Amino acid sequence: MSIEDQHGEAGERTQQTHIQLPAPTFFPIVFAFGVTLLFAGLLTFWLVSFIGFLVFFVGALGWWRNVIPHEDHELVSIEPEHRPAPVMVETRSVVRLRAGEQAHRMRIPIEVHPYTAGIVGGLAGGAAMAALACLYGLVAEHSIWYPVNLLAGVVIPGLGHATTEQLRQFMAGPFIAALIGHIGISILVGVVYAAILPMFPKYAPLWAGVLMPLFWSGLTYPVLDIINPALNRRISWPWFVICQLAFGLVGGFFVARSTHIKTLQSLPMAERAALHYPTEQTSTTKDVH
Repeated sequence: MSIEDQHGEAGERTQQTHIQLPAPTFFPIVFAFGVTLLFAGLLTFWLVSFIGFLVFFVGALGWWRNVIPHEDHELVSIEPEHRPAPVMVETRSVVRLRAGEQAHRMRIPIEVHPYTAGIVGGLAGGAAMAALACLYGLVAEHSIWYPVNLLAGVVIPGLGHATTEQLRQFMAGPFIAALIGHIGISILVGVVYAAILPMFPKYAPLWAGVLMPLFWSGLTYPVLDIINPALNRRISWPWFVICQLAFGLVGGFFVARSTHIKTLQSLPMAERAALHYPTEQTSTTKDVH
């Protein structure tokens, strides 16, 4: 038993030598034991229930007499000199951090890659992907225009029903459509890399080079099967996955090696909207990060 339990809590001061507490009683335990025997007899023998009823009645009557008409109390002696000294409370001021100071209440990512890095990475990854696709066309179909026309078939449904010889030929319309679509999608995916790769700083190469290309390939197959099933059957999906992996590895490399820029989430709304120039304190906070 601690000193607080014997002599009271810290900070209490009184001249009394005794304290009044409820008197201890064993009748609640007797009452509970009687209830247990009363119900146990329902599963065993009636005599057990009868004995339980007697014990229950004695416990209830004794408990009743302890609290009605007046509660029983007892006096417990106390020794004020043995009580702990009162706790001295000091008045202190609390310095609250602003959002952004020492990464307080900031959302991940705190830093991101610039969009220009995503554009460069997307174009570099798209070039690597196009080179492997043309290599497949030369090896499998003896024409670099075969994969180009297949890519154009995504937006030109009629190419899905073209013959293999027609797909091997150069066609200006499909070439322009494939070029614009490939560059646009490459830039878009590169910008997405620049935005989300800082969320995975430890596993950025794995996410960019392997997991995201596999996810993109798995999403493209069922979508293309709905849009143009005839074209979907003519695509070599193992080569398609290899080209996607090349895009992820090259594009992710260019994005990951670029410099980081801090997000504006720690700045007030007026400064984010360029209505006010960042204050000296905000600049110092940014330097800390």
